[in-house]
Amino acid sequence: MIPGEELARRDAVDAALEAFVQERRRDLEPLGPDATALLDLARDAVAGGKRLRPTFCRAGWLAAGGDPDDGRIDVAAAGLEWLQASALVHDDVMDDSDVRRGRPSVHRAVESTHREGGWSGDAAAHGRAVAIVLGDLLLSWADQQLRASALPTVGRGLDLLDLCRSEVATGQYLDVLAQTRPEVGVEEALRIVRFKAATYTVERPMQIGAALAGADDAFVDALSSVALPLGEAFQLRDDVLGVFGDPEVTGKPAGDDLREGKRTVLVARTVERAGPQEREQLRRLLGTREGIAPLRDMIVRSGALAAVEKDIADREQAARDALDLLPQAARAAIEPLLLVGTRRSR
Repeated sequence: MIPGEELARRDAVDAALEAFVQERRRDLEPLGPDATALLDLARDAVAGGKRLRPTFCRAGWLAAGGDPDDGRIDVAAAGLEWLQASALVHDDVMDDSDVRRGRPSVHRAVESTHREGGWSGDAAAHGRAVAIVLGDLLLSWADQQLRASALPTVGRGLDLLDLCRSEVATGQYLDVLAQTRPEVGVEEALRIVRFKAATYTVERPMQIGAALAGADDAFVDALSSVALPLGEAFQLRDDVLGVFGDPEVTGKPAGDDLREGKRTVLVARTVERAGPQEREQLRRLLGTREGIAPLRDMIVRSGALAAVEKDIADREQAARDALDLLPQAARAAIEPLLLVGTRRSR
């Protein structure tokens, strides 16, 4: 649960996103009515999210002494939702996922529209093509939304956003590459966690907020000592929920990560503890629907689940220890968020 003040700011982020979409509608009106469908998909892509990245961005802003009543930070932070939506839309295409946030994933929804409308061509190919285009559009909107804040420090925020986008894309590549290998070790799996998720979920959003508030480079860098372990703990919790979460709560089928053959830390910890026969069984079943149930059992039985829970707890403690070294104002802004991403059910 995000603390009360941050929940109250969710409305401001939602309003900034909606205003941005309406501005783009006016910009793209000359393209004709067909463009409306793409903009509707864009708006839907950011609906229902937890708004964690804008929350961490605002925390960085407050930690650096930013004015809590300055609405420009909400406009800027909303740009991180377009980055997140872009990653999810493309992720669902690459993973062939059917569901996102309890609704059909974008490529599946567009595929259904094509099929139900009796349109020409291949419905599945059309769905994938539109999702790729949409993801590209959303990615371009991330910095456009940030610039819309008109903050005098926006240039520093954009520099960090550029770095963040490079890290996300490269981390995604490492994740895709890992799925071509029979096994991935814990260290490699953790490296993917860091660059695919931890940096763009917590570290860069928090640093962007601090930079926008005018913090110096030393303070922006110091935030990493808190944000990186917290971001890694967030993704490790995501991995656990991807295998053991309640679909009614997470909005995705349980075990999807196993079906997709993800080489997560949870899987790497299982390999680490498995004997030769179990490792062979894991290699054979990972990436199949029929492997979900037996692999779940193996993960628990091997002690891998308990090991990842300890990984999460260790990172929570590391973030807390690092926070103690920051100034009081920074601690007050960040401390309420320490468990937001890790003690959760979705």
